[in-house]
Amino acid sequence: MNYHKYDAVIVGAGGAGLMAALYASRGANVAVVSKLYPTRSHTGAAQGGIGAALGNLEEDHWEWHAFDTVKGSDYLADQDAVDIMCKDAVDIVLELEHMGLPFDRTPDGKISQRPFGGHTNNDTKKPVRRACHAADRTGHMILQTLYQQCIKNEVQFYDEYQFMDLLVTDGRVSGIVAYQINTGELHVFHCKAVMFATGGWGRLWNITSNAHSLTGDAPAVLLNKGYPMEDMEFFQFHPTGIYKMGILITEGVRGEGGVLINGKGERFMERYAPTIKDLASRDVISRAIYLEVAEGRGIEGKDYVYLDVRPETVNKYFEQDGIKNPDGSPRTITAEDIERKLPDIADFCRTYLGVDPIKDPMPIQPTAHYAMGGIPTDADGRVLVDAQGTILPGAYAAGEVACVSVHGANRLGTNSLVDLVVFGKRGGMAMMDFCNQVDLPALPDDPEGDVQAMLEFLLEGDSGTSAANIRKAMQEIMMRNVGVFRTEELLTTALERVRELKKQFRTVYVADKGKRFNTDLLEAWELGNMLELAEVTTLSALNRTESRGGHARDDYAERNDDDWLKHTFIQRDGENYQIDYKPVTIGRYQPQKRVY
Repeated sequence: MNYHKYDAVIVGAGGAGLMAALYASRGANVAVVSKLYPTRSHTGAAQGGIGAALGNLEEDHWEWHAFDTVKGSDYLADQDAVDIMCKDAVDIVLELEHMGLPFDRTPDGKISQRPFGGHTNNDTKKPVRRACHAADRTGHMILQTLYQQCIKNEVQFYDEYQFMDLLVTDGRVSGIVAYQINTGELHVFHCKAVMFATGGWGRLWNITSNAHSLTGDAPAVLLNKGYPMEDMEFFQFHPTGIYKMGILITEGVRGEGGVLINGKGERFMERYAPTIKDLASRDVISRAIYLEVAEGRGIEGKDYVYLDVRPETVNKYFEQDGIKNPDGSPRTITAEDIERKLPDIADFCRTYLGVDPIKDPMPIQPTAHYAMGGIPTDADGRVLVDAQGTILPGAYAAGEVACVSVHGANRLGTNSLVDLVVFGKRGGMAMMDFCNQVDLPALPDDPEGDVQAMLEFLLEGDSGTSAANIRKAMQEIMMRNVGVFRTEELLTTALERVRELKKQFRTVYVADKGKRFNTDLLEAWELGNMLELAEVTTLSALNRTESRGGHARDDYAERNDDDWLKHTFIQRDGENYQIDYKPVTIGRYQPQKRVY
């Protein structure tokens, strides 16, 4: 057994994991275990900005940010957690700036801010500049900055180690088991506390903005150990993914003035969100695109529309809408502005589409993007094991993998990065305090035995079903039946098909029997995780008979606060799953109909 001992181990090296490691390392011995090199983590793909009510360009308040977050969540977010996030966002963005994060600047040297979908002046209901940005590489800059700070603080990194099991002794976390990708050896990390910061699971769908590494490993392991997940039916489809590829076109394009155009050349969001138009929340715009296509107004009758940021188009609509600069002068955009503010987007489009966004509109369609549900936690990142709020001592989670819940049924743009740094910091500080109060627990007998048996099972067969074929079938059924719009018939069919695929997985064949960099083996194991989450997602969606945020049911088209203003808790019960509920925490904002 390869053995390591630390106070705290953090699984995942994205924004939440690095923020937690940075703060935990101020008073504890910390290791970060990651299946990737840290700066390849998916936080680096976040483009448009991090939301904070700095008010650098116009009046803004954290309470406005909180209201927009609750409204965007379709009133399913817990308002006490939302207040913490939006209030802390202001100081934490300034803290990132002081760490060296190179934000874009206003002429007088302040952090520059741009409009973003769903962020408004609560008095006028017009878009407000709240997204703090570093060109369209904001997540990349956060990742680089935090990694440098962790290196300075002597955090220990175990790169390219695949987390495979959580160890629990007498009801308390005692460590993890990880697979070293380079050698094929198992490693036991013995510790007082573990944080999961492993990101989302967008690879359940075949059109996704998510990297191939986002396969839901931590949630699947916890589900199989009998722990619950929260609000798994709510998965966000971002409205502007590159057609057929899913690569994200940041909301920052619309923040800079980009508009959505259908096959008739119409700016169609005026029909669905007459006040805020192209800057409505993501669920509203994704459904609008779906409806435009369904009614025959896709581009050339196909299943996509255009996102148009060409200066001549944008400036026409700026003039039509009376959009002004902070000094009151008419707002305009130039080709130079696009190259300076959206350099990665311009490069993506030219590379992958052969389209120059300065001269041509960009073909886009909704893409599976973000998990609003996940591992249930409190505001300090402590993992909850039931709907009554019981804590698993020593277990923490933060970032997309966690459900605090600040996103509810639909996340606002920029709030993912806020979530990462705010609750990563709080979780790291809570871990440090916990580690300084308790002794190191004993390890269970044969700590790596379950993982070893599972790997041997995957490797033993000489023939069987291809993991790639099972994965493709799963992704297609999830995209078709558990996508932007859902019905009982579609969901029931998906559930039956996913369960059939789970049975096929028992005969999965791993051709590579080697030790080093056995991606064939790891992808088969990840497929097992995704099938587990596909079943839980579909079952949760089938159970919720209403439409709310990212969960849209054609057969239950209205939001139903009387019956469904509650969080779903789903956990394994033998071979089946059982569902429980937790009330939503309501604060200042009583549920009302969302109007954009």
